[in-house]
Amino acid sequence: MKDITFNKGDVIFRQGEMGETFYRIEAGSAEVIVNYQGENEKKLTELGTGRFFGELAVLETYPRSATVIALEDGTIVKEIAEKELNDYFTQEPDKIMELFRHIGGRVRSLTADYQEASAVLEKLSAEEKTEDEGLLGRIGKVLGKFFGQREQGISAETLREIENADFTAGYSKETVNYKAGTVIFREGEPGRCMYAIHWGQVGIYTDYGKPEQKLLGDLNAGQFFGEMGMIEDEPRSATAVAMTDTTLEIINAEDLAELFEQNPPKVDMILQNLSHRLRKLTISYQDVCAKIAEKQNA
Repeated sequence: MKDITFNKGDVIFRQGEMGETFYRIEAGSAEVIVNYQGENEKKLTELGTGRFFGELAVLETYPRSATVIALEDGTIVKEIAEKELNDYFTQEPDKIMELFRHIGGRVRSLTADYQEASAVLEKLSAEEKTEDEGLLGRIGKVLGKFFGQREQGISAETLREIENADFTAGYSKETVNYKAGTVIFREGEPGRCMYAIHWGQVGIYTDYGKPEQKLLGDLNAGQFFGEMGMIEDEPRSATAVAMTDTTLEIINAEDLAELFEQNPPKVDMILQNLSHRLRKLTISYQDVCAKIAEKQNA
């Protein structure tokens, strides 16, 4: 790990480079640009002090999806290599939750955009166009981001790592047994913890117990759920029910530092799964935006 100082206009990393390190802005600011100095150059956002960037390329070993440039003289970033992540968390355990919240915030924001775009797509036909300029602007930004470089799917190697991850191994602070049919949490309830399945099966439902009840998916041993409630402290978006006798590990935000100290691989697994979720969501959102643009131009 090391701190690096950049001046205004300096390139911190370029789109297309393989990511071997990620960064946190310690002072100053930076901007994120796609197709830098190209015909379709677009500025996506600005990053201020305390913001992480470049972490997804490291967690999943992918090329950089954008170029990051310092916006001020004396911009200082901490560079952290993948192999140094555990040392970084050991030295600064408060940064574990900070990184979780950073990725979780991106998931939450992109989920809202995806749901909005999906609703528009459902209403569109060849004869109907949306006049929502704000939505069209965001769609244009997404399409511009991937101009000539579509977001890659999840690599087979990454999928194997995620599918073979064992959340049951090693230290667990608290485990609870649930009988089949027990509601673990309900849609709309405050969410303050996440769960890892050690044994059994859990169903995730919307409108549970109502005529319109819908099973979104079932989860098995080795998977986790409820992480957004822990990260964002927001209401549960669905109901979780034990479909068989089930043993769950309960993970609270305040336990992450201790969990990392006792079992670092488990924290790494959660981060990798969040990264995987965000990448899948990005691909889905891009596809919806492309379909809307196609109908708008028809």
